[in-house]
Amino acid sequence: MMFQRTAQLFPRAIALAAIVALASIAGRVPAVRATPPVLQGALAEDFNLLDPPVKAPPVAVRDLAGKRVRLGDFRGQVVLLNFWATWCAPCVREMPALDRLQAALGGDGLAVVAASIDRGGRAAVEAFAAKHGLKHLGLYLDPKSAMARALGLTGLPTTYLIDRAGGVVGVMTGPAEWDSPAAQALIRHYLREPAPGAGSATVKTSG
Repeated sequence: MMFQRTAQLFPRAIALAAIVALASIAGRVPAVRATPPVLQGALAEDFNLLDPPVKAPPVAVRDLAGKRVRLGDFRGQVVLLNFWATWCAPCVREMPALDRLQAALGGDGLAVVAASIDRGGRAAVEAFAAKHGLKHLGLYLDPKSAMARALGLTGLPTTYLIDRAGGVVGVMTGPAEWDSPAAQALIRHYLREPAPGAGSATVKTSG
């Protein structure tokens, strides 16, 4: 199986490998931007900032209604793309924090995109969401791991932070308290950056 069922023992090395794979596939995005805040806690150890960012690959997942959704459809929003599965214990612990984060910052332009690689698809994800009271974050399906492979994913959970212009600015392998003050400060930094020109498409999420 492509993914281990627990968080990897060496998340920094794995995340760096994913960065190298992503950069080779997508190419660099030149950018001049303000310095992100100093990371704290688990983020300081395991979150890897990309400088400069790299373009997100043009690969699609599906929403729960079956519609194909590409990362480019979120252009103009800051995206926190999280890969998870119902059988992944660290993922299960992490999901409520992601849901709270979407509730807190969704109105400011954040889209939490939770892409499940469960082969059970929509039924498995909807049952999980109902059981754990997930009401805010966007739930998506990547059962054949097409987007996961395009991003060089090697473990679960893995989370990519994508800026308003569609550049991947950071990656973390392993769980995090995504609604913590440190995580919110990091995400707010990118929310304060200007959006691309008028006419950019956005995908609405609840929050």
